[in-house]
Amino acid sequence: MRLATIAGATPDGTLVVVSQDGSRMLAAGPDMPNLLGVMERWDAAQPKLADLARRLEAGEGEPLDSAALRAPLPRSWQWLDGSAFGTHGDLMQIAFKLPPIETDRPLMYQGLSDRFYGPTDPVPFPDPADGIDFEGEFGVIVDAVPMGTTPEEAMKHIRLVVQINDWSLRTIAPVEMKTGFGWVQAKPACSMAPFAVTPEALGDGWQNGRVCLDLAIEWNGKAFGHANGAAMDFGFHELVAHAARTRDLVAGTVIGSGTVSNPNYAEVGSSCISEVRAIEMIAEGKPSTAFMGYGDTIRMEAQDSDGFAPFGAIDQRVAEPAAR
Repeated sequence: MRLATIAGATPDGTLVVVSQDGSRMLAAGPDMPNLLGVMERWDAAQPKLADLARRLEAGEGEPLDSAALRAPLPRSWQWLDGSAFGTHGDLMQIAFKLPPIETDRPLMYQGLSDRFYGPTDPVPFPDPADGIDFEGEFGVIVDAVPMGTTPEEAMKHIRLVVQINDWSLRTIAPVEMKTGFGWVQAKPACSMAPFAVTPEALGDGWQNGRVCLDLAIEWNGKAFGHANGAAMDFGFHELVAHAARTRDLVAGTVIGSGTVSNPNYAEVGSSCISEVRAIEMIAEGKPSTAFMGYGDTIRMEAQDSDGFAPFGAIDQRVAEPAAR
């Protein structure tokens, strides 16, 4: 099942169910106006949404206007981002001569969740000197998760899977990290691909709490990377359990994987500019790849072995801020 949100009368938009080929939709209806509300009563809503999905595959539905698509979850109560790909962390530590992080726990921080950019929204930044960078990753949306949930129990709370661009401002990040209070300015709003997908709809692309798909990334129309999400050191069920160790997780919480990164990065490329710069620093002593500038474009599209893109594509442009 694929869910999407189109522009509506409220900031949460209007929830629709989308056909497998992405061409048609059916509105979820007045009792399920938006995805955030649906997450709060998933067990009751899921059978109704599944029935709409079956009707779509039988030929019902109206044309889907891709220009109306927003983030499938335009805003939520909580966004927690992990850093679950060990290769990415190792490269950054080597390049910047940082000591290893001595922990057996997943790494995670809490970021901005009052908005997620839609898949084709231009994204404004105040100054390219802040080091504008994209980060391709996957995420999950959970229903209500009780405090103390185990990884095994957490798996059943993962209701939807999404594809995310976690925008970062790299020259601000080190300054904020040194304060010991974490990121605020360095982590603006993220973007989401248009379709949120149930785990079972991914088929073999969902295994052991991981999205086992290549994340194809193009920067300014040129291939940048196609790392696979299977290489997570911790699966999403383990990230959910980690987040819920000392607190309940409210329904609609989004949890990210961190930058998708593979040990064979020389072959498959990377999912953010900062990792490429780290590789250059290790090999050449200094980085040579610049960060993004105004007018730059970024496209991200997870694909299976047949080239099918279950989440659709993020296709965005870096923009100047609106005049005040």
